Amino acid sequence: NYPLLESFVAGLVSGFLVSIPVGPINVTIIHEGGTRGFRWGFLIGAGSVLMESVYCALGFAGFSGLFTSNVAVAILQLASFALMSYLGCKYLFARKVNATSPSAARVEERFHPHTAFWTGFVRVLGNPGVLLLWIALSATFLAHEWVDPNWTSKSLCVSGVAAGGLLWFSLLSYLVSLGQRHFSDQAMLNMSRAAGGMLLVAALALGYKLALLLAHAFQTAPR
Repeated sequence: NYPLLESFVAGLVSGFLVSIPVGPINVTIIHEGGTRGFRWGFLIGAGSVLMESVYCALGFAGFSGLFTSNVAVAILQLASFALMSYLGCKYLFARKVNATSPSAARVEERFHPHTAFWTGFVRVLGNPGVLLLWIALSATFLAHEWVDPNWTSKSLCVSGVAAGGLLWFSLLSYLVSLGQRHFSDQAMLNMSRAAGGMLLVAALALGYKLALLLAHAFQTAPR
Protein backbone atom coordinates (compact mmCIF):
# COMPACT_ATOMS: atom_id res chain seq x y z
CA ASN A 1 0.00 0.00 0.00
CA TYR A 2 1.86 3.07 -1.30
CA PRO A 3 0.19 5.72 0.91
CA LEU A 4 1.24 3.75 4.01
CA LEU A 5 4.75 3.32 2.61
CA GLU A 6 4.88 7.08 1.99
CA SER A 7 3.95 7.68 5.64
CA PHE A 8 6.79 5.45 6.84
CA VAL A 9 9.32 6.99 4.45
CA ALA A 10 8.32 10.53 5.52
CA GLY A 11 8.99 9.56 9.13
CA LEU A 12 12.21 7.72 8.25
CA VAL A 13 13.73 10.63 6.33
CA SER A 14 12.67 13.27 8.84
CA GLY A 15 13.81 11.17 11.81
CA PHE A 16 17.22 10.73 10.21
CA LEU A 17 17.68 14.38 9.18
CA VAL A 18 16.46 15.83 12.48
CA SER A 19 18.96 13.65 14.36
CA ILE A 20 22.04 14.80 12.41
CA PRO A 21 22.46 18.42 13.63
CA VAL A 22 24.92 18.29 16.51
CA GLY A 23 23.26 18.98 19.85
CA PRO A 24 23.26 17.46 23.35
CA ILE A 25 22.56 13.88 22.22
CA ASN A 26 25.17 13.75 19.48
CA VAL A 27 27.76 15.44 21.69
CA THR A 28 27.08 12.93 24.49
CA ILE A 29 27.41 9.97 22.11
CA ILE A 30 30.62 11.35 20.64
CA HIS A 31 32.19 12.02 24.03
CA GLU A 32 31.00 8.92 25.89
CA GLY A 33 30.60 6.42 23.07
CA GLY A 34 34.23 6.93 22.13
CA THR A 35 35.37 5.73 25.55
CA ARG A 36 32.59 3.30 26.54
CA GLY A 37 31.96 1.68 23.18
CA PHE A 38 29.21 1.20 20.63
CA ARG A 39 26.60 -0.24 23.01
CA TRP A 40 26.76 2.76 25.35
CA GLY A 41 26.41 5.26 22.50
CA PHE A 42 23.59 3.27 20.90
CA LEU A 43 21.61 3.15 24.16
CA ILE A 44 21.93 6.93 24.56
CA GLY A 45 20.53 7.32 21.06
CA ALA A 46 17.77 4.76 21.70
CA GLY A 47 16.61 6.67 24.78
CA SER A 48 16.48 9.93 22.87
CA VAL A 49 14.61 8.27 19.99
CA LEU A 50 11.94 6.94 22.34
CA MET A 51 11.25 10.44 23.69
CA GLU A 52 11.28 11.96 20.20
CA SER A 53 8.76 9.33 19.06
CA VAL A 54 6.52 10.26 21.99
CA TYR A 55 6.77 13.93 21.01
CA CYS A 56 5.95 13.06 17.38
CA ALA A 57 2.89 11.06 18.47
CA LEU A 58 1.78 13.98 20.66
CA GLY A 59 2.11 16.26 17.66
CA PHE A 60 -0.21 14.04 15.62
CA ALA A 61 -2.67 13.73 18.52
CA GLY A 62 -2.76 17.46 19.24
CA PHE A 63 -2.56 20.54 17.12
CA SER A 64 -2.12 18.82 13.77
CA GLY A 65 -5.76 17.73 13.74
CA LEU A 66 -6.92 21.35 13.73
CA PHE A 67 -5.69 22.14 10.23
CA THR A 68 -8.64 21.21 8.04
CA SER A 69 -9.54 24.20 5.82
CA ASN A 70 -7.63 25.05 2.63
CA VAL A 71 -6.61 28.42 4.06
CA ALA A 72 -5.24 26.79 7.21
CA VAL A 73 -3.34 24.24 5.12
CA ALA A 74 -1.76 27.00 3.02
CA ILE A 75 -0.78 28.91 6.16
CA LEU A 76 0.68 25.75 7.63
CA GLN A 77 2.70 25.03 4.50
CA LEU A 78 4.08 28.56 4.62
CA ALA A 79 4.94 28.09 8.30
CA SER A 80 6.68 24.77 7.58
CA PHE A 81 8.70 26.42 4.80
CA ALA A 82 9.73 29.18 7.21
CA LEU A 83 10.59 26.65 9.94
CA MET A 84 12.77 24.53 7.64
CA SER A 85 14.48 27.64 6.27
CA TYR A 86 15.17 28.91 9.79
CA LEU A 87 16.58 25.58 11.00
CA GLY A 88 18.63 25.16 7.84
CA CYS A 89 20.19 28.61 8.21
CA LYS A 90 20.68 28.11 11.95
CA TYR A 91 22.72 24.94 11.49
CA LEU A 92 24.43 25.95 8.25
CA PHE A 93 25.82 29.18 9.73
CA ALA A 94 26.38 27.89 13.29
CA ARG A 95 29.66 28.96 14.89
CA LYS A 96 29.70 26.55 17.81
CA VAL A 97 28.13 23.32 19.04
CA ASN A 98 25.85 23.45 22.07
CA ALA A 99 26.53 20.53 24.41
CA THR A 100 23.41 21.08 26.54
CA SER A 101 20.58 23.52 27.29
CA PRO A 102 19.48 25.14 30.57
CA SER A 103 16.12 23.35 30.56
CA ALA A 104 17.75 19.95 29.92
CA ALA A 105 20.24 20.59 32.71
CA ARG A 106 17.41 21.32 35.16
CA VAL A 107 15.57 18.12 34.21
CA GLU A 108 18.76 16.07 34.61
CA GLU A 109 19.35 17.55 38.06
CA ARG A 110 15.86 16.42 39.06
CA PHE A 111 15.88 12.88 37.63
CA HIS A 112 19.60 12.01 37.91
CA PRO A 113 19.74 9.45 35.06
CA HIS A 114 22.38 6.79 35.76
CA THR A 115 22.15 4.68 32.60
CA ALA A 116 22.92 5.48 28.97
CA PHE A 117 19.32 4.90 27.85
CA TRP A 118 17.78 7.20 30.45
CA THR A 119 20.44 9.85 29.85
CA GLY A 120 19.31 10.09 26.22
CA PHE A 121 15.64 9.98 27.21
CA VAL A 122 15.91 12.73 29.84
CA ARG A 123 17.98 15.05 27.65
CA VAL A 124 15.25 15.09 25.01
CA LEU A 125 12.53 15.30 27.67
CA GLY A 126 14.17 18.47 28.97
CA ASN A 127 14.17 20.15 25.55
CA PRO A 128 10.72 21.64 24.81
CA GLY A 129 11.96 22.81 21.42
CA VAL A 130 11.89 19.19 20.26
CA LEU A 131 8.17 18.94 21.03
CA LEU A 132 7.47 22.17 19.11
CA LEU A 133 9.49 20.84 16.17
CA TRP A 134 7.50 17.59 16.00
CA ILE A 135 4.19 19.41 16.34
CA ALA A 136 5.17 21.49 13.31
CA LEU A 137 6.50 18.52 11.35
CA SER A 138 3.53 16.25 12.07
CA ALA A 139 1.18 19.01 10.94
CA THR A 140 3.31 19.53 7.83
CA PHE A 141 3.09 15.83 6.95
CA LEU A 142 -0.71 16.00 7.15
CA ALA A 143 -0.92 19.27 5.22
CA HIS A 144 1.15 17.88 2.34
CA GLU A 145 -0.80 14.58 2.49
CA TRP A 146 2.39 12.58 3.12
CA VAL A 147 0.54 11.12 6.11
CA ASP A 148 -3.19 10.33 6.07
CA PRO A 149 -5.41 11.51 8.97
CA ASN A 150 -5.83 8.03 10.46
CA TRP A 151 -3.85 6.31 13.18
CA THR A 152 -2.54 3.52 10.96
CA SER A 153 -0.77 6.05 8.75
CA LYS A 154 0.31 8.19 11.72
CA SER A 155 1.67 5.16 13.58
CA LEU A 156 3.73 4.15 10.57
CA CYS A 157 5.14 7.66 10.39
CA VAL A 158 6.09 7.57 14.08
CA SER A 159 7.71 4.16 13.47
CA GLY A 160 9.65 5.68 10.60
CA VAL A 161 10.82 8.53 12.84
CA ALA A 162 12.13 5.98 15.34
CA ALA A 163 13.84 3.93 12.61
CA GLY A 164 15.47 7.02 11.08
CA GLY A 165 16.75 8.24 14.43
CA LEU A 166 18.10 4.82 15.37
CA LEU A 167 19.80 4.52 11.98
CA TRP A 168 21.70 7.78 12.50
CA PHE A 169 22.64 7.13 16.12
CA SER A 170 23.75 3.56 15.29
CA LEU A 171 26.00 4.91 12.54
CA LEU A 172 27.40 7.64 14.79
CA SER A 173 27.97 5.24 17.69
CA TYR A 174 29.78 2.82 15.41
CA LEU A 175 32.04 5.52 13.99
CA VAL A 176 33.04 6.94 17.38
CA SER A 177 33.59 3.46 18.82
CA LEU A 178 36.23 2.62 16.20
CA GLY A 179 39.49 2.76 18.09
CA GLN A 180 37.86 4.87 20.83
CA ARG A 181 37.75 7.75 18.40
CA HIS A 182 36.73 11.32 19.27
CA PHE A 183 35.50 13.91 16.79
CA SER A 184 36.93 17.40 17.00
CA ASP A 185 34.69 20.39 17.61
CA GLN A 186 35.28 21.43 14.00
CA ALA A 187 34.21 18.01 12.72
CA MET A 188 30.99 18.19 14.77
CA LEU A 189 30.38 21.71 13.48
CA ASN A 190 30.84 20.51 9.90
CA MET A 191 28.30 17.73 10.52
CA SER A 192 25.82 20.28 11.80
CA ARG A 193 26.41 22.54 8.80
CA ALA A 194 25.89 19.64 6.40
CA ALA A 195 22.56 18.90 8.08
CA GLY A 196 21.65 22.58 7.72
CA GLY A 197 22.29 22.36 4.00
CA MET A 198 20.00 19.31 3.71
CA LEU A 199 17.27 21.11 5.65
CA LEU A 200 17.53 24.07 3.27
CA VAL A 201 17.07 21.70 0.33
CA ALA A 202 13.95 20.35 2.06
CA ALA A 203 12.78 23.95 2.58
CA LEU A 204 13.18 24.65 -1.14
CA ALA A 205 11.09 21.56 -1.95
CA LEU A 206 8.36 22.76 0.43
CA GLY A 207 8.55 26.26 -1.05
CA TYR A 208 8.20 24.88 -4.58
CA LYS A 209 5.11 22.88 -3.62
CA LEU A 210 3.63 25.91 -1.87
CA ALA A 211 4.24 28.04 -4.98
CA LEU A 212 2.40 25.47 -7.11
CA LEU A 213 -0.50 25.46 -4.66
CA LEU A 214 -0.77 29.26 -4.69
CA ALA A 215 -0.51 29.37 -8.49
CA HIS A 216 -3.33 26.82 -8.80
CA ALA A 217 -5.47 28.76 -6.32
CA PHE A 218 -4.90 31.98 -8.29
CA GLN A 219 -5.83 30.35 -11.59
CA THR A 220 -9.05 28.83 -10.22
CA ALA A 221 -10.12 31.90 -8.24
CA PRO A 222 -13.29 33.58 -9.55
CA ARG A 223 -12.76 36.88 -11.39
